[in-house]
Amino acid sequence: MCKLRLSSKTIVSDSNIKFGTSGARGLVKDFSNNVCAAFTISFLSFMKSSYKFDSVAIANDNRPSSYNMAMECAEAAVQLGITPIYYGVIPTPALALKSIKSQIPSIMITGSHIPFDRNGLKFYSPEGEITKSDESNILNIDILFDEITTFTMLDASCDAANDYISRYSSLFESNFLLGRKIGIYEHSSAGRDLYAKVFSLLGAEVVSLGRSNDFVPIDTEAVSEHDINKAKQWSRLYDFDMIFSTDGDGDRPLVFNEKGEWIRGDILGLLCADALQIEALAIPINCNTGIDKCERFSRIKYTKIGSPFVISEFFSLKKDHNRVAGFEANGGFLLGSDITFDESVLTALPTRDALLPALMLFSTLGTRKISSLVETLPKRFTHSDRIENFPADKSNVIIRLGVSEPQVLISEICKIDMSVKNVNTVDGLRITLENDSVIHFRPSGNAPELRCYAESDTFELAVSLVNDSLKRVLYS
Repeated sequence: MCKLRLSSKTIVSDSNIKFGTSGARGLVKDFSNNVCAAFTISFLSFMKSSYKFDSVAIANDNRPSSYNMAMECAEAAVQLGITPIYYGVIPTPALALKSIKSQIPSIMITGSHIPFDRNGLKFYSPEGEITKSDESNILNIDILFDEITTFTMLDASCDAANDYISRYSSLFESNFLLGRKIGIYEHSSAGRDLYAKVFSLLGAEVVSLGRSNDFVPIDTEAVSEHDINKAKQWSRLYDFDMIFSTDGDGDRPLVFNEKGEWIRGDILGLLCADALQIEALAIPINCNTGIDKCERFSRIKYTKIGSPFVISEFFSLKKDHNRVAGFEANGGFLLGSDITFDESVLTALPTRDALLPALMLFSTLGTRKISSLVETLPKRFTHSDRIENFPADKSNVIIRLGVSEPQVLISEICKIDMSVKNVNTVDGLRITLENDSVIHFRPSGNAPELRCYAESDTFELAVSLVNDSLKRVLYS
């Protein structure tokens, strides 16, 4: 029986799958066999124009659709004469690390924090996460391929997981965390079988918490009250030094201090960068302004939101600085250059990583608690939340109004009795008010959501700005 010959460009353009801030995302029902194959064929064909390789690394998260999608990507690779190497359920940074080490491209099947009815594909060159220009090339390349009708089960290699564990367990002395008690909120994280091993190898007492057989869409920028309350209860029950967790694919950390209080991702990134003696940072525009106020870095470059934009700044920063990194408000830490730490070389990993910032917290603590370390930072408080299932056209109406008439949006829609001091449109709509509070609206690049970030001199005001603004926008 003859198989149909399909055009990768046509399949991709007709698929409803779009590149967002971090990979190609869409509804599971739209990730058909041939859509996964078309993206894979286009990606690998584009990679062949710049790199020599004969295999591709593939891994996935724990959401129900991910393994089948991995098989579909593997079948497509075989059509190009490329051997798929399957590394199972592992964190995205573990796959990226293996890809760079092996000098082969890789594909991570993950939807990160978005609900289980959605999924995505993240692509890595042998040098790291692909750029926005790479995404454009993938969308425009056109290769004929056979429709995918059969699948071969994939046997997982543990090599990538072991390399990731070794990266961090070998960075510190074996008693680095001796006397520390760490809870790991496992839920359905792709790295849940790795984290306990790392912390235990470094001497910590580890308690596993909240493991789930169902996919749990943890968003490290909009942490639920349910998870915040659970963390506080666990901290009281177990007397932890820290509770560690991640989003679905393990590239964004979710960290709580010894009191069960959530440490926001950009604060965690700041502390990590400081501990690593980073000289130059690339960070998205929605990060806490306290990073600038603390005056611990030679240069800070602000970017659009999304890891590809952060990574794109590393090349220029490395011209003048030896220790370069970036992080996002969601907590993912990106190491842009090889650095020496405690007489060991930590190689660059230009993709979001959840584990490094959590470990680096302890490198500067001494006998202190995590909460006391955070207290040393400038007092700028942030909060964020989102409206889910909010159509993109409605989000765009809000953004256009704020750009053309920001005072109208603030006064008449959000009902905030303050004048507008400054408007920034680097990514979404970021408005600074007369008291230096900030309110930032941005449509999600991965799902039909409107996100709102706020920053102020008190946490209560930041929460109020987000909650009240989203409520009024929703019913405007």
